[in-house]
Amino acid sequence: MNKDILVSIDCLAYNHEAYITQAIEGFLMQKTNFSVEILIHDDASTDGTVNIIKHYEKRFPELIKPLYQIENQFSQGVKMQQNNQQRAKGKYIAVCEGDDFWLDPYKLQKQIDFLEGNEKYSLCVHGAYKFSEAYGKTIGKVRPSRKNRAFSAEESIEGGGELFPTNSMVYRRKLADDVPSFYFDAGIGDYPLTIHLAHKGRVYYIDKAMSIYRVDVKGAWSQQTIATAEKAVEQDKKTAELLDQINIHTNFQYDSSIQLTKKKQHFYLLLRQHRLKKAFRKEYIKVYLHKEFVRRVLKKMVNTQIYAKEKIIYFFEKSK
Repeated sequence: MNKDILVSIDCLAYNHEAYITQAIEGFLMQKTNFSVEILIHDDASTDGTVNIIKHYEKRFPELIKPLYQIENQFSQGVKMQQNNQQRAKGKYIAVCEGDDFWLDPYKLQKQIDFLEGNEKYSLCVHGAYKFSEAYGKTIGKVRPSRKNRAFSAEESIEGGGELFPTNSMVYRRKLADDVPSFYFDAGIGDYPLTIHLAHKGRVYYIDKAMSIYRVDVKGAWSQQTIATAEKAVEQDKKTAELLDQINIHTNFQYDSSIQLTKKKQHFYLLLRQHRLKKAFRKEYIKVYLHKEFVRRVLKKMVNTQIYAKEKIIYFFEKSK
């Protein structure tokens, strides 16, 4: 095995005591013909997360390289992913947050084999199972395509932040070293990074669920960001501002996709606010007549029925 590190695993953790073991075990089970390093950045957890990380650090000191914060950096607006990447030695970065985990022991090998053989691609992703902490079971998949295929920058922009699972991302580190600072200022997860990488190259999707993506996790970024209607409005504004900046930065190369995406984001915000009269105005016609909207409505109806049924069963069992 080559002693030079080829892949740096980027793992951000905060109060993930219940999950971090699965995340680390998912890293350790990877079977590769190259060397990796595991960079875990704990953001001043107040539960038992640090003790678990230290346990693994003691067992695998050459492999696991933690960074322990004394004060929470996220609350101070620090760009933690950038900090973690700055200490990476690998040619590639593989991302997995501390509350998610990988399922396939050959996940990294498959993605690196593809990227090593296809220089024009900057990012490789795959499907994932969605696991609800609230219901304690798998509730679906993140699956942007029914087959292996390339995604363009336009598709990556229009797909939004939920198009690709964060814990499926493996990308060329050198292309992320020059990400403009405003990409991270918006504070909206890995969506800006995905756009940047798609602009620098192409995105390749492997149609296999090789990881678990948790939802309904207490304290998770998505929960903190859009837990209230007020925060949803603020996030819609930040996303629109970010897309405007990207538009300028890329010399309006993706203007059509960016304008459509801004409309789409605001349309779904209006639906969340129950402002249906405004949502179904002519200006949003491209959104609500698109097959994506129909698919999301049908999926929401099915999930609502399933959740309602489970709640009835839960309360019935509890009342016995």
